[in-house]
Amino acid sequence: MAEAYIIEAVRTPVGRRGGGLSAVHPADLGAHVLKALMERSGADPAAVEDVVFGCLDTVGPQAGDIARTCWLAAGLPEEVPGVTVDRQCGSSQQAVHFAAQAVMSGTSDLVVAGGVQNMSQVPIAFASRQAALPLGLTEGPYAGSSGWRARYGDQPVNQFHGAELIARHWDISRRDMEEYALRSHQRAVRAIDEGRFERELVPYGDVTADEGPRRDTTLEKMAGLAPLVEDGRLTAAVASQVSDGGSAMLLASERAVREHGLTPRARIHHLSVRGEDPIRMLSAPIPATAYALKKAGMTLDDIDLVEINEAFASVVLAWLKETGADPDKVNVNGGAIALGHPLGATGTKLMTTLLHELERTGGRYGLQTMCEGGGQANVTIIERL
Repeated sequence: MAEAYIIEAVRTPVGRRGGGLSAVHPADLGAHVLKALMERSGADPAAVEDVVFGCLDTVGPQAGDIARTCWLAAGLPEEVPGVTVDRQCGSSQQAVHFAAQAVMSGTSDLVVAGGVQNMSQVPIAFASRQAALPLGLTEGPYAGSSGWRARYGDQPVNQFHGAELIARHWDISRRDMEEYALRSHQRAVRAIDEGRFERELVPYGDVTADEGPRRDTTLEKMAGLAPLVEDGRLTAAVASQVSDGGSAMLLASERAVREHGLTPRARIHHLSVRGEDPIRMLSAPIPATAYALKKAGMTLDDIDLVEINEAFASVVLAWLKETGADPDKVNVNGGAIALGHPLGATGTKLMTTLLHELERTGGRYGLQTMCEGGGQANVTIIERL
């Protein structure tokens, strides 16, 4: 099968809710990274065959195929199409999979993958509420389905419930999660101070660095927060931050590399996606990682760096317990608890950071996985060249 190469990868800084990117139209956030991507790669924008973007809650400024809108808002060629993908939090990681599969199948030579999300303007789950209520429908995608109810009953289906179930199933204490969250902030602050993100960032106006990391957070401050659910172990301190941002990557075939004089930085070594219990929802990275490693003929000893999205601290801690992975290889520059989780943009944001950190450290293989709504998880393994 043909190879799919990563040519370039960029991201905006991640803005906090109500922060420096909150008033920016999502199309302009996406356009910003797309323009930078094409300029830095040196590829001819007219040669791009598709733009695959992740985005959730596609209403208002995020409606109408935001992938296409971002490309056009960037002033790029009208003949290049775009398509928007929703695999929940893993949407732009799935965009990479679709782009890579197009290249590896030989049907495309040059494809952009990325994502965008402005959660300040369109809060999470806003789309389903706004679409359902005017029609007199019961809120939520599962309510009212007789098939769903027959299989799963009336159990709550939401990320907070799932994260709590994980904490209890793997016996992860509130203190465990708070210590992990503190470490995420400390690692993110260190990465910023050492300039580790500078090469991957495309500043937007006055926003030149990630806004989320809290330099002054402490375990004592975290201990004073109320639980997210009654009698729960989780608080806002151990959850990913509501955020705004965009990210994008350019994938190319060997023919495109040769014809356009491009320089590959990595290759897609493996890609897969698996599902698990949709009620627990967020534990799918555990079986998905095992599946991916087996299919790739690898073990975690072969992996130099891991990015697993910090939707909640319990997700990562359960994954660490089950896999036995070395914590010093995982989210080494902090994660979404500190840096934020702009939903549809996070997949390519994490992969952009993974690529740059492999280059900085001289590592060869990087693995990325994310928990996703519906009890799903993507896994991508990239090889630095």
